[in-house]
Amino acid sequence: MLCTTGALRRWGWLAKPRVGRVVKTTLDIRVLKCPFLLLTRSVATLHQAVDAPVWLRRKDSTTTPDTIYALSTAPGRAAIAVIRVSGPACLDIYGGLCPNRPFPHPRIATLRRLYDPVSCEGSVAGVLDTGALVLYFPTPNTVTGEDILELHVHGGPATVRSVLEAIPRCTNSRTRRRNSEYSTIRHAEPGEFTKRAFYNGRLDLTQAEALGDTLAAETEQQRRLAVSGAGSGLAKRYEEWRTMLLYARGELEALIDFSEDQHFDESPVEFMASVSKQVAALRKQITVHVKNASRGELLRSGISIALLGAPNAGKSSLLNHIVGREAAIVSAEEGTTRDIVDVTVDIKGWLCRLGDMAGLRNSLSPADATGSSSGIGLIEREGIRRARERALQSDVVIVLLGLSKSETGHPVLSINSEVVEATQECLSAGKTVLVALNKIDLLHDQSPNSMASFTSQVQSAFPAIGAEDMFLLSCKDAATDTSDASDPGGIQTFLLGLASTFQRLTTAIAGADMAGMSTSQAQSYWTASLSITHRQSGYLQQCLLHLEDFLSQSGTPATSAISTHHIDNHDDLVGEVLDPDAEVDIVTAAEHLRFAADCLAKITGKGESGDVEDVLGVVFEK
Repeated sequence: MLCTTGALRRWGWLAKPRVGRVVKTTLDIRVLKCPFLLLTRSVATLHQAVDAPVWLRRKDSTTTPDTIYALSTAPGRAAIAVIRVSGPACLDIYGGLCPNRPFPHPRIATLRRLYDPVSCEGSVAGVLDTGALVLYFPTPNTVTGEDILELHVHGGPATVRSVLEAIPRCTNSRTRRRNSEYSTIRHAEPGEFTKRAFYNGRLDLTQAEALGDTLAAETEQQRRLAVSGAGSGLAKRYEEWRTMLLYARGELEALIDFSEDQHFDESPVEFMASVSKQVAALRKQITVHVKNASRGELLRSGISIALLGAPNAGKSSLLNHIVGREAAIVSAEEGTTRDIVDVTVDIKGWLCRLGDMAGLRNSLSPADATGSSSGIGLIEREGIRRARERALQSDVVIVLLGLSKSETGHPVLSINSEVVEATQECLSAGKTVLVALNKIDLLHDQSPNSMASFTSQVQSAFPAIGAEDMFLLSCKDAATDTSDASDPGGIQTFLLGLASTFQRLTTAIAGADMAGMSTSQAQSYWTASLSITHRQSGYLQQCLLHLEDFLSQSGTPATSAISTHHIDNHDDLVGEVLDPDAEVDIVTAAEHLRFAADCLAKITGKGESGDVEDVLGVVFEK
């Protein structure tokens, strides 16, 4: 067995080394009692053995895998239902359901009548389906890497149920293969077909998660994100990063093992500086991926939008026009909306959660103990508090301002101080804020200068919001216009502006220039990071923390990569100089690299992490 002192220390066979510029190790007495432990310089050989995929290290060639089956299409009444069978007993199941009929040619649909295998043993054959299409796919070029049998039966619930109940009855749930081995026939566990495809190398773990996104996609942008994740090669990228950390760790462990009996051209500090440069470059790469993952989450989970404004500004009317139905009550009475009305809607391909909230206004006179007052009651006060809180939790805030008529009949715009204050809070929190001026139908009989005057008033109240983020609306014109106008009330123009805003929020951030890549290739490289799932992003952030710990341990000045790290256009460590007299704990630094590599192993499902199987279970059950 090939081994290094770094690995021996982790397994408890070496005593703890003392920390210093050159770290020495001391063999524990237990090593002397184990002659099979051999120190060697072949660090890469050990890593190849330890870091082999979990299923290769645990595979037992003497066991025969179970044959599993399940309904692959949605349950319920349909024209066709597809039942999939995977495992070594596929042909035996075919023989039980289609007795005395020749085996189908591989990958050619064959029309067959399906029988109950138990009834077939007697004189009367019970017919399960009078006409089913049967397809057989031999291993290994199948979706699971095993033999696949697909039964395309009539989609009636009773027919599907009878076929599913008949499959495990083929030769009493245990069928003999040609090599005299047995394979149990059982119903598949949740996600087991995908898990077997992963175990047999038909797809990687990131592709499996992208498959889940494909099945859950409801909008065009979600579909594009899922397609990007399926073909982006993220698993290969993560494995390259893990391999880089693996070799960096191997170099450090070689320095630990042989620093006393071999001559090194570099001092430990200079050696650490070389490794730190590689780690810092990787830190920049992962930082951009984590930031893009948060942008991709907006596509996957939906963009949260809050309608903020004073009472009777037209928030409920705008919500109803966007969703195309009366989702919120519209009334001339102030304070109609008290609680938050959340509606999920597809806006130009983006999944959005649109929230109509209570109007913001000043509390001129507090309510009494009974809640009655000429000002704001207790319920409305709570609604205002929730409205401001919901705005701060949203991704996009739409500030709706409504025109009104004065006592003289002229249109006026009064901007509520509560609305201005809440908008400033959202801007300070980094939210994307848009302004919509509603009820412009009151200006139809006014001079063109009136519109410019109100627009200037809005810009003065919200100087931080650009003209491209300001829109003019008329919900009344949109509801009552009977002309052939292409965009009555400006609703469609407003939705196009929203889509443009969504595009800015979900466009991938480009990191350092990629050597040997064209501009389009580099953009495609970074766009792929949008498909990073929440699970992958969590492990990448943990990996970043371990890389930060390594850089701190090696004496490299490191800023938090997750929050404040600046993305340069090159991979050099600008201005990062190591102190040649610094004390370096190489053992601890190597452990930080091991922890970082383990985080990447949990993403791909490979490596020596003990809980990789638990990670796989969580992924495939989804």
